[in-house]
Amino acid sequence: MAHFAKLDENNFVLEVIVLDNYMITVNGVEIEQKGIDFLSQLYNHNNWKQTSYNNKFRKKYAGKGYYYDIIRDAFIEPKPFPSWTLNEQSCLWQSPIPYPNDGKMYTWNEDIGNWEEINLTR
Repeated sequence: MAHFAKLDENNFVLEVIVLDNYMITVNGVEIEQKGIDFLSQLYNHNNWKQTSYNNKFRKKYAGKGYYYDIIRDAFIEPKPFPSWTLNEQSCLWQSPIPYPNDGKMYTWNEDIGNWEEINLTR
């Protein structure tokens, strides 16, 4: 299956549409422009980018609300917290403090700027 992100005028993902591979394949090779042309005609919308469900290209699978960065040729998810920064190589958001590697579960607490252990026992 081929997946295409429908982008708004600011390159934010509105939705992701799935097409059968045969619709964009010529002689065994996927041609992104074939999918874009088909979807543009079908939906009367001209801003589409193919996305990879397996993250094989454009860094990350697109999701609603993600941003398509033209310069990086990457889909970037919404920034989860103000203190996090974008890793320029992976195009993933990183916390100011690395996630603990002790086997426990944590959630980020922006108020204290640190990870808090999730306590599942009551």
